[in-house]
Amino acid sequence: THVIEIDTESVEYLKAHYLNLADHIISKDFLKIDLTEYFGNEQVAIIGNFPYNISTQIVFKTLENRHQIPEFAGMFQKEVAERIIAKPCTKAYGRLGILAQWKSTPSVVMELPPEAFTPPPKVHSAVVHLEALAEPRFPAPAGLLSSTVAMAFNQRRKMLRSSLKSAAPNIETALRDAGLEPTARAEEISLEGFCALARRLTK
Repeated sequence: THVIEIDTESVEYLKAHYLNLADHIISKDFLKIDLTEYFGNEQVAIIGNFPYNISTQIVFKTLENRHQIPEFAGMFQKEVAERIIAKPCTKAYGRLGILAQWKSTPSVVMELPPEAFTPPPKVHSAVVHLEALAEPRFPAPAGLLSSTVAMAFNQRRKMLRSSLKSAAPNIETALRDAGLEPTARAEEISLEGFCALARRLTK
């Protein structure tokens, strides 16, 4: 068991009160460390109560390293947890859920009210479990999928032919070739649909 913690006060507390952890604390920023430097090629599980302001970035780093992190369990703001597992045609559906579900199988395993903590936060929380996939759920170029989804959801109320008009000069043709209606909106498109569009845009 190792602890990754950047806050110096927390590190000192852990060293003073959990002597068995003293030699297993990595006092670094999780978002910046190279996991192989500390764990080699060994597979690890990530478990934690993450700072809510960087929780999305932690998910993305985990997914980028999914071959080394096959399993992940973390506490998030409930709103973020709902975005991770969201399905099409829902308010929570967007880039985070699409990319999380592309490379893993996410689920919410527990919800916690503010009064479960001292002091109580102003938001509800939820524990999310991610089980990494050996390969993405559907083939697609990662960078293009991410940028296309981001572009579509940045103007989620617009039709795709408008929100994605800068993605390709012939975007309506590309959408139809991918099996998508140019008049559809981002929240109506499934993960598989976005992957098909990303593949089409590489041509």
